[in-house]
Amino acid sequence: MSLTGLREPGLKLILFGGKGGVGKTTCAASTALYCAQGTKTLLISTDPAHSLADSLGQDIGDTIRPVKGVENLSALEVKAEKAMTGFKTRYEKEIKLIFDNSSYLDADDINALFSLPIPGMDEVMSFKTIVDLIEANQFDKYIVDTAPTGHALRLLNMPGLLDEWIKVLATMRWKYHRIVNAFGGQYRADTTDDFLLEMKKTVKRIKNLLKDAQRCEFVVVTIPEYMAMAETERLINSLKSYGITMRQLVINNVLEPGKCGFCRTRRKVQQKWIDAMADRFRDLRATLMDASAGEVQGLAALMEFKNKLFETP
Repeated sequence: MSLTGLREPGLKLILFGGKGGVGKTTCAASTALYCAQGTKTLLISTDPAHSLADSLGQDIGDTIRPVKGVENLSALEVKAEKAMTGFKTRYEKEIKLIFDNSSYLDADDINALFSLPIPGMDEVMSFKTIVDLIEANQFDKYIVDTAPTGHALRLLNMPGLLDEWIKVLATMRWKYHRIVNAFGGQYRADTTDDFLLEMKKTVKRIKNLLKDAQRCEFVVVTIPEYMAMAETERLINSLKSYGITMRQLVINNVLEPGKCGFCRTRRKVQQKWIDAMADRFRDLRATLMDASAGEVQGLAALMEFKNKLFETP
């Protein structure tokens, strides 16, 4: 069987993820090539290692640029640090004002606090960048190559992280409102309240997108080995708890039995784990991909992989 349904018009966001080294970047890039045959597609990397450029065999960078040699396909490496810096620059005044009005910190303390990294916010800003791109509606499909499992789960858990962060700031702001009202003043909403409202809306937009089975799908990539299967199971269970739709599983790097004793023995071991995954992940449609003789690097190799992944002539 091959991957299916990824060209459906309503499906906007397709994420690929799995254990490091299982071929998720290759699968994401190949899917982007497939979708670009008729639809305007943006291929996005959120992996800090950014192996997407190596896979395509050309520079990408942190601004959208066309993929040379492929019509309808562009690519982007999302830099979490850049996204976070842009967020702080845009909302510095509002965040500092919340601390100034709602704490006993002086200006130096607030500046020092503001300069510290906020745990989880890099992932928050990375995903906000993706959602903003989707809402700009310049492309038909958005294919995301996520980082290995742990980082990918933090990325997908970010709506909850951002929601908690907003709640803390909103509580501080609410206390400030009460103090102003208690001393006879008439509180008037300002840009700080607008900022909190905008962030709350951002959380809702991201949650709605991730949980919309018509617009978003996560494709899990793995290989037929015990450790990969164990990590895949953890990933699948986490995605289910987040309410993210999964329909398909790619089992990559499957060996042909061959004539040599090593190949037959190795394939027998792989088959044990293929059967185990078929049993454990029975609600997912599995696509088996043969091991490639050489590296899948560059457009020609990706095109060949794409043809097998989607069984296209």
